[in-house]
Amino acid sequence: MRTGSGVATAVAEVLPVLREHAARVDEDAAFPEAGLGALARSGLLGLLVPVEHGGMGGDLVDLVEVAQELAAACTSTALIWAMHCQQTDSLVRHGTPWSDEHVLPRVARGEVYLASVTTEPGKGGHLLTGVAPLRPTDDGLRLDRDAPVVTGGLRAQGFLITMRASDDAAGNRLTLVYADRDQLDVTPTAGWDALGMRGTESVGLTISGTVPAHQVIGEPGGFRAVAVESMAPVGHLGWAACWLGTARGAFGELVGRLRSGKRPAGTDVTSELGAERIARVRMDLELVSGYLHRVTDEVVALRAAGRPLSANEVQIHLNTLKVAAAELTFRAVDRMVQLAGLGTGYRRDSPLPLERHLRDLRSAGLNYANDRLLVSTGALTLMDRAVRLA
Repeated sequence: MRTGSGVATAVAEVLPVLREHAARVDEDAAFPEAGLGALARSGLLGLLVPVEHGGMGGDLVDLVEVAQELAAACTSTALIWAMHCQQTDSLVRHGTPWSDEHVLPRVARGEVYLASVTTEPGKGGHLLTGVAPLRPTDDGLRLDRDAPVVTGGLRAQGFLITMRASDDAAGNRLTLVYADRDQLDVTPTAGWDALGMRGTESVGLTISGTVPAHQVIGEPGGFRAVAVESMAPVGHLGWAACWLGTARGAFGELVGRLRSGKRPAGTDVTSELGAERIARVRMDLELVSGYLHRVTDEVVALRAAGRPLSANEVQIHLNTLKVAAAELTFRAVDRMVQLAGLGTGYRRDSPLPLERHLRDLRSAGLNYANDRLLVSTGALTLMDRAVRLA
């Protein structure tokens, strides 16, 4: 792990907690309270918070490395944490002196888990459009919002919420608002009983409340900049790292079993067919890992140089990463199930939880749908005649 000794120590402390509770989190579709509590106590909720605000001062390379480690233990917990870090990055890069003083130190101390409220009825999963307007009042800014999917929304202490900038604003003029939980009325409208990622508790909510105008993050009506520079790229990097960590961890366990006396009956790893199947799993993971690290390095370098991430080729690389990671990690685990066979690979009571990993990774192509990203990538590709590959 490239991260400093403090981060490595924190990760080592939380992994046993995540492993201990992973099966129950999945079985009961239970929010991983023990895991999130361990992350809060370890300081990892503040991984991306600058040191001057009490955090660990980590960067996106650290995020990608830690996410893989956490996901190998519990994918649901890792996804919750990665999406919290996505919101943290938005605050760090687009926040205000008020949020620097009043929000980031609390995140660093593990007091605030951040949830993202970007989904909305009537707009599908489009991140850059909105319906519900932000309305000025004598007390500040009024928001009334329906959100069909909010990961960990019932447990969050802080929310980043997209709103149409005003009653007469166009649907693509969005404002991002931070709200503490005690500033809002939060009511569940739909539960979460899903095929996979069962512990993320991605419930439907109605949210209403009034916040001071200084809790706008970024420019009013300027959420697009936050999305392009923070929310989308960090989301894609974090998700891809979690999916890779899940598949990589599963493959390590499977290889260990294939080399032991507990090898599944009928699995001949010395045969050419067995070797070919193992090689194809490894190849999928190598491809995702290589592309993930290449795109991470690209984003880190552009940020260090003060350059935007809006260039067509950069957006293509980020979209391609998300789609490739979603498809190839799912395919890798599917192939692992085939390798392990019915008794070891497919059964829910198997000592290797490949069945759980398969269900979890099936969500990857649906979590901001691959089809939507491919349509965007196709349009962007026509504007990149130089074909600037990663």
